[in-house]
Amino acid sequence: MGPDSAFTPLPREFYNAPTQEVAKALLGQVLIHDKPGSQPCAGTIVETEAYLSEGDPGCHAARGKTQRNAPMYERSGTAYVYLIYGMHYCLNVVTAPEGVAEAVLIRAVMPLYGLGVMPQRRKTESIRQLCSGPAKLCQAFGIDTDQNYADLTQAPLYISAPDGPGPADAPRIVTTTRIGLAAGRGDELPLRYYLADSPFVSRR
Repeated sequence: MGPDSAFTPLPREFYNAPTQEVAKALLGQVLIHDKPGSQPCAGTIVETEAYLSEGDPGCHAARGKTQRNAPMYERSGTAYVYLIYGMHYCLNVVTAPEGVAEAVLIRAVMPLYGLGVMPQRRKTESIRQLCSGPAKLCQAFGIDTDQNYADLTQAPLYISAPDGPGPADAPRIVTTTRIGLAAGRGDELPLRYYLADSPFVSRR
């Protein structure tokens, strides 16, 4: 059984909430990319970062709207995919009401489906290294700027609740500062979240 039969996209209301809450609520949900002509990929989200419109110099929209960050101003549940260092892609989930530029960066996932194609794209056989970082997971999932502005409430790129019953106890979430930001660019804000027991996070 693959992602098509196992998962259903989360509704838009899930994303139209305070960004920090969405960032934490995304942990344990499943990212799916059923890319046409390729094996579907899916993985449990284990690490996220929130980016806010107010008081957050690390947010791409901190200096106003540009062609690059324009997806952040769209309705919640929109994908914001951007290129960094001219070679790596990062996937963000737009949150908050339309016109409020906030988003959640998907930093790491635990692979579930697509293990026939992910190692080829990533050129590694290490399951833990397939998606343990925002650029890694985009490469493994075949996500690039073709998915920029995608509606995450429908296929082919979407997020679903886990298939089957969840754990009896809610997983423990760790809150830390974000990774990779320059000093004074919001590096001190506690807006990174990850599942405490997951070996698939990018950094502890």
